[in-house]
Amino acid sequence: MTRIVLGVRSTLFYIGYVHITIVMSTLFILVYGLLPPRGRYILAATWCFCVLQWLRITCGVNYEVKGLENIPQGPAVYLSNHQSSWETLLFYRLVFPMSPILKKELLKIPFWGWALWLTRPIAIDRSKPREAGKSLLLQGVRRLKEGNSIVIFPEGTRSRPGEIRRFSRSGATLAEAAGVPVVPIAHNAGYAWPPRTFLKFPYKVTVEIGKPIVISDQSVNQITEQAESWIRNTVVVH
Repeated sequence: MTRIVLGVRSTLFYIGYVHITIVMSTLFILVYGLLPPRGRYILAATWCFCVLQWLRITCGVNYEVKGLENIPQGPAVYLSNHQSSWETLLFYRLVFPMSPILKKELLKIPFWGWALWLTRPIAIDRSKPREAGKSLLLQGVRRLKEGNSIVIFPEGTRSRPGEIRRFSRSGATLAEAAGVPVVPIAHNAGYAWPPRTFLKFPYKVTVEIGKPIVISDQSVNQITEQAESWIRNTVVVH
């Protein structure tokens, strides 16, 4: 497939993406006060579903999820490799209910940011790493105690397909503080939605959810190393 065709298809995706986001965000803001907490999460997950479906239609991006039986009934900290924006959309549908972690600047984006603020995300200031770490721990424990799960990308930034950076201990530290399990997730979404790239490529993304790692019998370092090792060995390389 030529880059011109890929460019046209990617452009169509972004046009629809923007319109879907404006419509769904406006609807979310209007009906927020009328919906129970579960209804709000369902509506937010519906936005993610619509975007993923539009991506499939315009760019031919499909996916397969393995290990759904490993998702715990209660709250957990999910650790995943990070390659694109694609996985953030899927995880909001898979992990329910979930409090997203994001840069506080994103809350200023018209429509989408305003609606996102209503979901009570964990907003941090990445320009101040020490304060961001403390804020993540305090807000994260609170959300987990409330019954919400949290997805963390311990690499700290998006990596190129086939690469995985060293993991930070933030996810395991949060899980230990809240007394919840860690669940590793591996995927190769970067082949369909490369980081910092406009073009989207037709591809079937593989997502695999690992078995929960119990906190009580391991240290934070051991948990982090176990999750990182499992993800490195599980990610499907194109």
